[in-house]
Amino acid sequence: MEPKFKGGVDIALKLPPHQFEATVAFYRDVIGLKQITEKGSEIGFEFGPVKLWIDVVDGMSQAELWLELFTDNFPEAAQYLNQAGVVRCDAIEPLPEGFKGGWISSPANIIHMVREPDAW
Repeated sequence: MEPKFKGGVDIALKLPPHQFEATVAFYRDVIGLKQITEKGSEIGFEFGPVKLWIDVVDGMSQAELWLELFTDNFPEAAQYLNQAGVVRCDAIEPLPEGFKGGWISSPANIIHMVREPDAW
């Protein structure tokens, strides 16, 4: 049986330092999204039914959009994705020990967190 996937609740916008402040101001001041949190280098906004996380990442030259997918059984999903030739890229950002999820890349190089909803 093939695993089922559905969109998650988080979208991450990873930005180089020179784009961070203007991008936060765009979503907060121009668009008027409600800011929900600020923790370290990450600022969160309500983005309809999902959360938009804007994070500054040193050493980046351009923005990257990261998406989240939920699956009921991550080990089965990981095996399925591997058999489909999907690239795993867990080294891009560390995850906690025992976390029920991992990082993949779409053919268009969009990073996706694939995880069980209760992975944390």
